[in-house]
Amino acid sequence: MASAPCHRCTLIGSPWTEVYATRITSSRHYARHTHSAYGLGVVDAGAQRSASGRHTVDAFAGDLVATNPGEVHDGRPLGGPLRSWRTIYIEPAFFAGLAPFAGEVAITRAAFADPELQQATLGLLGAMARWQQGSADALACEEALASACGLLLARHVSRPSLEPVPSVSMARVRERLAAGLLQPPTLAELAGLAGLSRFQLLRRFAALHGLTPHAWLVQQRTEHARALIAGGMGLAEAAALSGFADQSHMTRSFTRQFGFTPGAWQRARLQ
Repeated sequence: MASAPCHRCTLIGSPWTEVYATRITSSRHYARHTHSAYGLGVVDAGAQRSASGRHTVDAFAGDLVATNPGEVHDGRPLGGPLRSWRTIYIEPAFFAGLAPFAGEVAITRAAFADPELQQATLGLLGAMARWQQGSADALACEEALASACGLLLARHVSRPSLEPVPSVSMARVRERLAAGLLQPPTLAELAGLAGLSRFQLLRRFAALHGLTPHAWLVQQRTEHARALIAGGMGLAEAAALSGFADQSHMTRSFTRQFGFTPGAWQRARLQ
């Protein structure tokens, strides 16, 4: 008797109800079906052949795969019994809010290679997994979302490339971040302050400061914690009052930024 098909699926959440992801390893032959959301995924292992209204495509490990809302498609393994892939699903209204231009967009290819977008997509998947585990800020997820979707919108949709970025000051963005150590703003709020799309803000801020807004925020948290510890505050309390999830997160940030631990800093200040 034939063995049952292998199929394992894990759901990955996000800070937004309109965005989620799946991690699938499967031998299943998917019949023709649709999704209401945009899909952007990465083939992790094996290969897949799928047919859609656009054409039949083969996708191999490392390739990106994409579907548009309502697009009828299928999928089956290629060259082996199994394939593994991860897909991020984004509802159309939410996706439209990420675009720096008006109007409905369509992803132009069902399977393609784009190393930079692949890394951004993997970064978003990783950020979502860490958020679900409670070890990543929502702002870190939003930055990863803006980065991946910004590249997708700029390169692989049936719309013009991103409009020219207006000249704006980042001062208000930095001020808002500095005031939000405990409750950081969303990337959308920061983009509104700067008069930019989220993707444009991410690129402009990083070009100016060499850091993304979230990385800049973490450094401000670390500096704030260092000052509190220098003033005699305990490590756990300093971590909490600086916006870190816990003391271990603060320790890792200290080590990356200063080259020493909070405990070493505390001992040095008490001598």
